[in-house]
Amino acid sequence: MVEASTPVRWLLRVVAVGWVGLLVAWPVGMLVQRTFAGGPGTLLDALGDERIQYALRLTAMVAGWAVVINLVFGVTIALLLVRYEFPGKRVLSALIDVPLSVSPVVVGLALLLTYNGRDGLVGPTLEAAGLRLVFDLPAMVMATCFVALPLVIREVVPVLHEIGDDQEQAARSLGANARQTFWRITLPSIRWALVYGVVLSLARSVGEFGAVKIVSGNITGRTQTATLVVEQQYNNFAQDTAYAVSFLLILVSVACLVAVALLRPARAH
Repeated sequence: MVEASTPVRWLLRVVAVGWVGLLVAWPVGMLVQRTFAGGPGTLLDALGDERIQYALRLTAMVAGWAVVINLVFGVTIALLLVRYEFPGKRVLSALIDVPLSVSPVVVGLALLLTYNGRDGLVGPTLEAAGLRLVFDLPAMVMATCFVALPLVIREVVPVLHEIGDDQEQAARSLGANARQTFWRITLPSIRWALVYGVVLSLARSVGEFGAVKIVSGNITGRTQTATLVVEQQYNNFAQDTAYAVSFLLILVSVACLVAVALLRPARAH
């Protein structure tokens, strides 16, 4: 491997930092500046609005359910892909990446065509049985789960490949059953991959907009999440409120990343 000269290294650093600054730091900094341009009053007013309080609670509920569901199924699918051979394995692995390549709006439309109660593929049958999905919490959770599906899986799969299955085989040879092997051997080995997957999934779920807007109906005080509030307030020329809610969403994501960085043991770096 050829080592770059000092001027080249500095040039690469400047380019990298400048690019990240233009794409991330500068826009986020502008948003924070606009949020507190008139002092903390704008943020406090937003937090005192019952509609925004409900939207924040709904966002937390949708994101929470999506993270839990993706955590359970993500670990299951990751173990299936790494530890087992079966027909269609490559197809399953490719399908997992579909949410990364398909627009969330398309995802929402697909769910709407499948589950709406008027002319959906299975929606009328489900609603006749008393189960309403579209324009309610279930469809919002489904849409959020879809867009965040690969994040846990793609964090866990490389770690499972790296650690191999020698310890798991040794545990089984000593009499451990599948449950004991998972909780005592596999889970401790992938815990930090799970943490990062959960953090990424949470950040993605909190910030989801397109798919949720399609399947929720964007009903104020009922199915309107925080991201939908941002759009509504900005379009209604209440930019200060839109900035405040956006700042809260950014704060959640940054807090998750900082928490992981502080809690992660030094030997994991």
